[in-house]
Amino acid sequence: MENRVKDLRLQRRLTQEELARLVGVSRQTIISIENGRYNPSLMLAYRIARIFSMSIEEVFDCEKELNELAGGKNGVL
Repeated sequence: MENRVKDLRLQRRLTQEELARLVGVSRQTIISIENGRYNPSLMLAYRIARIFSMSIEEVFDCEKELNELAGGKNGVL
């Protein structure tokens, strides 16, 4: 899942460690999310979005994954 976590974190001058502490996970989890190797749970995505005063949809783009689950093509469910 694509996301804007790293860009948003850097804009707000937060370290990975600080963001991890704010949302209650390890720094490694934040690294994995930023690198696209780990998709956060809904609750973690919500906590991250709240730190940036944004909606989940503004931080995480799950359109591709939703289309694959629904068997959609060309961005249509």
